[in-house]
Amino acid sequence: MEDVLAVYARTYDLTRPVVCMDEKPFQLLGHAREPQPARPGKDACQDSEYVRCGTCSIFVWVEPLRGWRRVHALAQRTKID
Repeated sequence: MEDVLAVYARTYDLTRPVVCMDEKPFQLLGHAREPQPARPGKDACQDSEYVRCGTCSIFVWVEPLRGWRRVHALAQRTKID
């Protein structure tokens, strides 16, 4: 772990960039019943039941020493991704 932390402590060098990549699978959910808005004397009501609307993937590339990042979201998540 200390070796990894030492990489982030380096000064920025254009010839040796430090690039990190991460993927986050994300589940898309919808309401089974429409939420009821708040009314005078009543709190807003939202049912805990949901409808699964599929999955997607969010990819992030970061070059922390340069202050650069790129985010790419895919509408679906497959084995190839």
